[in-house]
Amino acid sequence: MKSYRPYTPSRRSATTVDYRGLSKEKPVKSLLVTLKSHAGRNSQGRITMRHQGGGVKRRYRLVDFKQARLEPAKVLGIEYDPYRTAFIARVQYPDGTLSYILAPHGLHAGNEVVVGESVPLKTGNRMKLKNIPVGYQVHNVEIRPGRGGVLARSAGSYGEVLANADGYTDIKLSSGAVRRVSWEGFASLGQMSNPEHNLMVIGKAGRARWMGIRPTVRGMVMNPVDHPYGGGEGRQPRGTRKPKTLWGKITGGRKTRNKKKWSNVFVVSRRPSRK
Repeated sequence: MKSYRPYTPSRRSATTVDYRGLSKEKPVKSLLVTLKSHAGRNSQGRITMRHQGGGVKRRYRLVDFKQARLEPAKVLGIEYDPYRTAFIARVQYPDGTLSYILAPHGLHAGNEVVVGESVPLKTGNRMKLKNIPVGYQVHNVEIRPGRGGVLARSAGSYGEVLANADGYTDIKLSSGAVRRVSWEGFASLGQMSNPEHNLMVIGKAGRARWMGIRPTVRGMVMNPVDHPYGGGEGRQPRGTRKPKTLWGKITGGRKTRNKKKWSNVFVVSRRPSRK
């Protein structure tokens, strides 16, 4: 992590990730698109996700989560991606095609990434889960074969292969949950890059605004008409038995996962509860 000389009060506690090892090349223009900012509003213009809006302009990088080309690719550099917490790697295939993939921790420019049903057990290589030994760390894991990776894609995250049997692979995720997926799906070896991301301290409100995060007002400082916690002379306790949202919905200690969700049968164990 990078800290700063405290020439202002906000700089005293602010920290950032050290980006010195990243490529200074401009991103590949053909792999950039502009995503429209909706500021948390739906197609009717109503706010469905509060505290979103503003933020600096940025371009979305088209990352290849499938990596369907079963041939080696050379890593040209590791780059910053403003739309994700982890870093991405610019790779080049033998025919000269450029692509972006998720960069695992320890991947460097000049390395070679190989995709195949069974390839050498090296960081960055991608192969079928049934050929990955128990105990290995994986990322960008496919739930449905051929659909592209969806599990363990954020900074520092990884899944640990626990078992391979009867056409399925059990994977323990960073949250502590154990998921069962088809062993015909592909996964990349290694932990995701930028593992220090969770140590970053924003330091000031303005930096949150750069990130597109608008201010959040506490319920207890509102009026009774605006929130279940509002009102009272001076500072008052919550006044309700269970914690509630702005609209009175219970938010603490209630399971929110859909009981009819298709993937429920593949959840071997839920993540441990916080105490």
